[in-house]
Amino acid sequence: MRQASDRRTSPNADERPPGCAIDTLILHYTGMPSAAAALARLCDPAAKVSAHYLIDEDGALRALVPESRRAWHAGVSAWQGGTGLNDRSIGIELVNPGHEWGYRPFPDVQYAACIELCRALLERWPIPPRRVLAHSDVAPARKQDPGELFDWARLAAAGIGLWPQPAAGRPRSPAQLQDELARVGYAVPRHGRLDAATRCVLTAFQRHFRPERIDGAPDRETLARLDGLLELLEDA
Repeated sequence: MRQASDRRTSPNADERPPGCAIDTLILHYTGMPSAAAALARLCDPAAKVSAHYLIDEDGALRALVPESRRAWHAGVSAWQGGTGLNDRSIGIELVNPGHEWGYRPFPDVQYAACIELCRALLERWPIPPRRVLAHSDVAPARKQDPGELFDWARLAAAGIGLWPQPAAGRPRSPAQLQDELARVGYAVPRHGRLDAATRCVLTAFQRHFRPERIDGAPDRETLARLDGLLELLEDA
């Protein structure tokens, strides 16, 4: 893995809570016009944001915060009933302008560096596949990254995270859909209505597991991917 020549580190970090185990990996895109702008923000004390690692589009890797410390990357976040995921996660930022500045596919060399880094992290920390996540998974109302162009199937084929094969995809009630999204890990309302908040969570699910369609609608293919994911989780 090629190390970036710029050796800056971020001051935006603090101690993890005592006894809090690292069990989550969260991937982001930078959402800035350039890599230089992203690095400057991640290292700016006034910005109060950081990540453990930054991977440029040419595959260059920068370590910004020691893994033992808490980086400030996930913000207000939740998964599997837990909140404040900065406490227990490693954050990786992938340089990409994002939806605001000209979202584009991630280059092969960037994927290669990401896979190499993720494999090393999974060897060091007890992170289960179901907790390799997108920022949009843990903050669906606020975030879209790394977005529908990120190839999660490629990572899963390399042993990183999960990728479901479609299963039955039978229609279900809004209450059952909410229960199943919560079983996956999403923080979703549980009131039995397919409201805007539930559609927001379903859109986050689609960005990760059904990127061909990201409209928050429970169409058959989206439900088929959800069924396939639930089967994977039962076997895990």
